[in-house]
Amino acid sequence: MATTVQVRTAGGIRRWWPAAAGVVMAGFAGLDIADGGVGLAPVLAASAVIYLGAAALGRPGASWPIFLGAFLVLALADDAAIWVLLGAAALLAGYGLLRGAARPASGLPLQALGVAGFGLAAVVALAVSPDLGSYLVAAGLLGHAAWDVHHHRTGRVVARSLAEFCVVLDTLLAAAIVVATLVG
Repeated sequence: MATTVQVRTAGGIRRWWPAAAGVVMAGFAGLDIADGGVGLAPVLAASAVIYLGAAALGRPGASWPIFLGAFLVLALADDAAIWVLLGAAALLAGYGLLRGAARPASGLPLQALGVAGFGLAAVVALAVSPDLGSYLVAAGLLGHAAWDVHHHRTGRVVARSLAEFCVVLDTLLAAAIVVATLVG
């Protein structure tokens, strides 16, 4: 008696695409680790700005277009990327306040605190020694990975697919930074 095994690749790909995309993006972003993890400080700032932007707009689905905008800033702004991203965060927060997005507390207020904390960590990472800055970026990315897990579980603020993508990206980048800093 022969048995038939059905392969459900299409369903598996549809289910796991955010995690797979996070792995691919980590591979590309990891190319910047050769000079130390400090080079990824803008990624830490961008991760918090994406959440703030979605909260300010009140639309979780806006997180992916905001991600693409942040990605363009990272690609084009070079050394000024952190400052451009933090400026965009201030504008988004102002817009969110004008549209009355101050409630619930898990929305714009919490995301503003996230930008303040993760943004500060990114800025400080640029001001300290390269090794300390690298470890600070790695710790910030791990902290943001926990942030991603929370938002994925609660289904709040950003699209769940973005939270899943980010937890994989943040975790892999943090691990790569630690390894590169220890070896380098």
